[in-house]
Amino acid sequence: MKAEGTAMVSGASRGIGRSLALELAARGFEVVAGARDPASAAGLAEEAGRAGGRLRVERLDVTRPETLAPPDGLRVLVNNAGVEPEYLPVEHTPLDVWRRVFETNLFGLVELTRRSIPKLRATGGGVLCNVTTSSLLAPVPLYAAYRASKAAVSAFGETLTAELHAFGIRMLEILPGPIGTEMFAQSARRPEGARYSEYRGVAERVHAGRMGTEASVTAPEDAARAIADAILDDDAPLRLGCDPLSDGLLASWREQGDEAFRRGMLPAFVAPGAGS
Repeated sequence: MKAEGTAMVSGASRGIGRSLALELAARGFEVVAGARDPASAAGLAEEAGRAGGRLRVERLDVTRPETLAPPDGLRVLVNNAGVEPEYLPVEHTPLDVWRRVFETNLFGLVELTRRSIPKLRATGGGVLCNVTTSSLLAPVPLYAAYRASKAAVSAFGETLTAELHAFGIRMLEILPGPIGTEMFAQSARRPEGARYSEYRGVAERVHAGRMGTEASVTAPEDAARAIADAILDDDAPLRLGCDPLSDGLLASWREQGDEAFRRGMLPAFVAPGAGS
């Protein structure tokens, strides 16, 4: 597709969302950068303008339907807003935590998408891009609520490939790995599940695995360039990474198949002799 018309990015005040909003503006889109608190995106429009781009910041909180107003002329929607809860085992994760995570990561995304489809159709089509996570490819313990919410987004997008094909709306799912964002930095903490003795061992393995990714961190600006390339590539597959680690995981998952890949990943999290 050509870089023209309007692109809307949720969660654009920081991290991948902020870098992608700037990148899409630099490529030629008029960008609506959605932020739960517009003050947190102060300076974003000016930064885009200095590079010759057009960008405006609007309030967009996916948990508040009154703030969800996709613009006319929409060609690209990037569902990037998301939250990550405490890292807890399923038996110790209150249902309220699940509801809070799904409210943002799934239900808010669905509502913004639902309202955007007529706008995309009216412009003759475009791209609907959902940002999930490369952790969907591995059986990561203590991440059940987060991974389940992103897996639901993945299935949602897969269904839309069929529903929206006739309208010229192409689906894209980005599965980031370790990107140097504030959210990723916060994930370096010892998992909260470690406070439960029966899960301390697996929590320590999860923490060690997380710390082992430090050497593979990709800058948000580099991830944004990869995502923008995929948005503009009409031949891009449904699912793509945006950094070397996620690209490698996705390639291995496709080559080995889901079951073989899962079994290969289990030893990273499960102590020897604990079963599969």
